[in-house]
Amino acid sequence: MHIELGKPIPDFSLPATGDKTIKLSHLKGKNIVLYFYPKDCTSGCTLEGQNFRDAYQQFTQLDTEIFGISRDNLKLHEKFKSEQSFPFELISDSTEHLCQLFDVIKDKIMYGKKARGIERSTFLIDKAGILRQEWRKVKVDGHVEAVLNAVKSL
Repeated sequence: MHIELGKPIPDFSLPATGDKTIKLSHLKGKNIVLYFYPKDCTSGCTLEGQNFRDAYQQFTQLDTEIFGISRDNLKLHEKFKSEQSFPFELISDSTEHLCQLFDVIKDKIMYGKKARGIERSTFLIDKAGILRQEWRKVKVDGHVEAVLNAVKSL
């Protein structure tokens, strides 16, 4: 089963930083940005997180919660969040439940070897829990501005 634009996102519950469990059904009434990234503490993922961090106030003023998601464990997530002063939580999807639901696990070539990994992707869910926009194969430059503009247009 995969998600579709214009359709509700199935409820999920996963562990996150700050000793929290993120449950989608508890976030009704807020817009949600889920951004999937390959790995904590790597250059592209750090820059993407910093861009979301720097625009965080603008998102919260638009009643929007941001969550970063990777397969990394909570211990590494906590370190990454702390080092970068991220004001949002990072969700640990070590079981790949969300990665598979959102179809972001792809075969990649890394250092000449085939590997499975997260394709940088972002999803915008509206206050009713409906998927409104998706960005796949994300390039970090200008991405957060595009997401912010999409939230403004909801």
